Amino acid sequence: MTDAEARAPRADAARNRDQLLAVATRVFASAEGEPSMRAIAREAGVGIATLYRHFPTRESLVDAVYSDQVVRLTTGARELLGRLPPAAAMRRWMDLFGEWIATKNGMLDTLPAMIESGEIAHARTRTELLAAVTAILDAGRAAGDLRADVTAEDIAASLIGIFTVAPRPEHEAKAGRLLNLLMDGLRTTRSTH
Repeated sequence: MTDAEARAPRADAARNRDQLLAVATRVFASAEGEPSMRAIAREAGVGIATLYRHFPTRESLVDAVYSDQVVRLTTGARELLGRLPPAAAMRRWMDLFGEWIATKNGMLDTLPAMIESGEIAHARTRTELLAAVTAILDAGRAAGDLRADVTAEDIAASLIGIFTVAPRPEHEAKAGRLLNLLMDGLRTTRSTH
């Protein structure tokens, strides 16, 4: 066995980790407070030892979920632009952002402490997310369907406001209406819905 083979996780272990990550994301997004590790393991249909084998601490699980969500947002912007017109990509990206915010709600006990300690680089995350929004805005400006006077910071502030007054999942319909209103304000007068 080579060193690389010894370090690479087995395919089933990687699948188990991915499944645990997906379940933890879903549980964090739907939780009223921060769920226990035992509740996440139970929801995933595994024993607590299996969860701890992949994520030895709550912080390691929160970090993995948080990082996975940031990657989904940044790569999601590129993927959406690859298959949708910029305005439609922006609207879909807003939904991804809402999912990220909802997921963070289940981490409110752990996440702030991790950001404060530097375990999670909040400034880098902010820069990455603003770059993703800027890419969509730039494509929309080039296509002539998104306003030129809007910044990524404007979008981020608007989204935070929307998801503060209409948190998901309990206010899904209200959030959708507010996001559609925001999109109407982002379109140029010559663009179509």
